[in-house]
Amino acid sequence: MKDDMRQAAGGILFSANDRAELDRAGAAFRDLLAARGLAAEVESVAGPDGLRFFLKPAAAAAWAPDYDTLQLCEKLGLDGVARPDDLEREILIAMLLGPVAFEFPSYAELLAAVRMRRYIVEAARQTELDFHTTEAERPAEYWTYAEGRGFIILPGKPLITALQKATQPEVSGELYSFSCYRATEYVILLGIAQELQASNPELLARLQRQWEQAPIMSGRFHDVFLREYGSMEDPLPMKYYVPGDRLWFRNPDEASSDVVGYEGSWVFYLGGGLFTNFWKRGKPFTLASKCLEIYHWRHGTYRDAAGELQMDEARVEAHVRASQADPAEAARIVERMLRYRDPKGVYRDGGCIDTSREYPRWVCPGTSDMPLPER
Repeated sequence: MKDDMRQAAGGILFSANDRAELDRAGAAFRDLLAARGLAAEVESVAGPDGLRFFLKPAAAAAWAPDYDTLQLCEKLGLDGVARPDDLEREILIAMLLGPVAFEFPSYAELLAAVRMRRYIVEAARQTELDFHTTEAERPAEYWTYAEGRGFIILPGKPLITALQKATQPEVSGELYSFSCYRATEYVILLGIAQELQASNPELLARLQRQWEQAPIMSGRFHDVFLREYGSMEDPLPMKYYVPGDRLWFRNPDEASSDVVGYEGSWVFYLGGGLFTNFWKRGKPFTLASKCLEIYHWRHGTYRDAAGELQMDEARVEAHVRASQADPAEAARIVERMLRYRDPKGVYRDGGCIDTSREYPRWVCPGTSDMPLPER
């Protein structure tokens, strides 16, 4: 019954106040569904909250039983790496399956949202970093460090290129030190900026000025740029992900979570059942392999000469390989980790799965809701 209630409020919702705009959005979206070969599998319903589109129950049950979007590519023969159109199709289908609604005030905002998710996935695939919890580096020809403000972009250096050089070794020729959380901010900002080039140059110019003066980071970054869906009170299904989602895997082991940087792991869902691995981008994680890695952090801790708790990644990798060689043990660990996380500060029976995901806010002129500070 709970899933039925959720689906009744899920999918893609156009909520334009103007009836004519709502009709235009609906007609344009139906054309897009037809072009993507999805029209026959999608229903729509008009209500007081707007016009909602969602996948028909038979298609939802066949393509993503119990909201499991990890298998969409395999079931539908999609290749989002070789064919960008397939990636956008996977994004649309996953959104149409949404247990809670993805709301848009216009058709233009929907298109921008799909493109931003695609840009985030493409940028995340190309991102590789030198993981460090206490040091940080940026390309000196584009960035400088300002005390109290963090890394700022040098005047006249384009935001998009600066972000690419900081995160993509093909562009810079080097790996730079990042925490996984800051890295996700750069990838999200890059995806947003790439979309703004075409859809909202004025907002892109404001972002440029912002990062030349006082970059927005951490909790403020989340508040300004992202929308969060799912909660501890009403968690998303454990295997429901949309390509481009940012999410957190929690370390449920209290002792090893005291190692700085190993409280959990921030990643993006890439589609096709894979999650980012910023430190070895050619080896993205499956849900199972991510569970194994985080579980075995408990076996990689040690104290250095100064008595500080550290993590031995080589030891973690050895434990992961041993578990993968024993299917029964691997299945036991994954089953233990595939539980919703405990609340903050609690280490009891929870696993590594968070209850929410994050994605960018609206960006189009007239409807953007990114509360950037005033100049």
